[in-house]
Amino acid sequence: MRYMKCVFLAAATLVFAATAVRAEPTIIDHVTLIDGTGRAPKPDMAVVIDGGKFTLVGPSVLAKGLAGQRIDATGKYLIPGLFDVHIHLAGFSRGKGKEWAPGGKTGDKWVVDRKAGEQALASYLYAGVTTVLDVGNIPENILPLRADERAGKILSPHIFATGNLVTYPGSHGTDIAVNVSSWPEAEAQLQAQFDSQHPDVQKITYDDEGWGSRPLIPILPRDLLEHIIRFYNLHGVRTTVHVSNESRALEAIYSGVDTLAHTPIQGPVTDAFVRMAAAKQIPMATTMMIGDNYTRLHEHPEYLDQPLYVATMDPAERARLKKLIADGKETALANSKPLYQRSWRMWMKTQTPILQDNLRRIDEAGGVIATGTDGSNGAGEQRELELLAEAGVPPLHIIRAATYNGARFIGRQETMGSIEEGKDADLVLLAADPLADINNAKSILMVMKDGAIIDESKLDLAGGMQKRRME
Repeated sequence: MRYMKCVFLAAATLVFAATAVRAEPTIIDHVTLIDGTGRAPKPDMAVVIDGGKFTLVGPSVLAKGLAGQRIDATGKYLIPGLFDVHIHLAGFSRGKGKEWAPGGKTGDKWVVDRKAGEQALASYLYAGVTTVLDVGNIPENILPLRADERAGKILSPHIFATGNLVTYPGSHGTDIAVNVSSWPEAEAQLQAQFDSQHPDVQKITYDDEGWGSRPLIPILPRDLLEHIIRFYNLHGVRTTVHVSNESRALEAIYSGVDTLAHTPIQGPVTDAFVRMAAAKQIPMATTMMIGDNYTRLHEHPEYLDQPLYVATMDPAERARLKKLIADGKETALANSKPLYQRSWRMWMKTQTPILQDNLRRIDEAGGVIATGTDGSNGAGEQRELELLAEAGVPPLHIIRAATYNGARFIGRQETMGSIEEGKDADLVLLAADPLADINNAKSILMVMKDGAIIDESKLDLAGGMQKRRME
């Protein structure tokens, strides 16, 4: 019995180390509330957090006299914790010292770098992201981290994950996928993946490429796509699909998929597609940042000196990238990441504005866009917000896309994504108004996840230890 008691105390200490004390309620008082639903901001509000939940959201007068840790937020702004619904968490590569890239050498074994994964997760919290959805990874990398996050063993955003994605042999993402060829033969493969990985959302790829600098590849047959979607839905799992054009997006939607992992980028979507998106309320991930970054690195490498990148990237990597650009060594970049090749970079430079306009039109019509970066660094989420603003999406809508719509994407809008009574207490306290300028979403004073205030000085960030932003 004494031994068991010691084990329990050790486990409790471990959980405590990864979170913060919730011994008393926290009262954020006199704050301007932007609750994430799209409703207009409300000044002089009180938000009370107890037991990891929002227990009171109302005028500050209602919190007068309440006992607890009180934070005077006069002149400050409160938003829900941000979501990134499309990441591929760092920490897996093909062979020692090689970065992962689609089409990596099949003879190499996967290598897991746990520290790289943990540092990437820390970068999200530092940037105000309290929930991520990993939509394609090797299970040996993402699933232990998901388990440790849920056990309170690591400082991390909420992790939702697909584990291996599902596709057709030789199709998009084939090297990190369960490859299925026919039905009902595929059912046993899917059942094995479900039983071993317990996906929160299952990603499927449905893209024959042939665009940008990519040649045509095999595509998943549509009837097989329908079987896969039905299989996961009958197991209680939502689905998301990788598509790149309107035609494939429509086929996937009418095959029953729940969300789109990308919004069509290959060309302007039709007015009919925009109307359909609004009518069906299919959440679509934004994923502009990944394409924008290829050009941005070449034309504006100074972005790497912004505070969020300094804090969340390894200094040597930042210096290496800037030197390669300064020296004009594009080949060196292409050798490590084929997507930096000139043909792909120039294609993305022309297509990213088209994607931006597609997103603006879908949002304007009442469709559901949710922020996703297709990256592995929290700073990318803040860039995604900037790109939405450049597209002409109103700031109030951008906050909704980054919060409540993210919860809708993963099917958790009843418990997450907005600052409302009874929901999980994930939030970001800002020093300036993000509705006046979306860049003010970077003016982070405090991040809270599950009612616990994140101590930035304890985050394992690639840029080194950072001071707490608010004492």
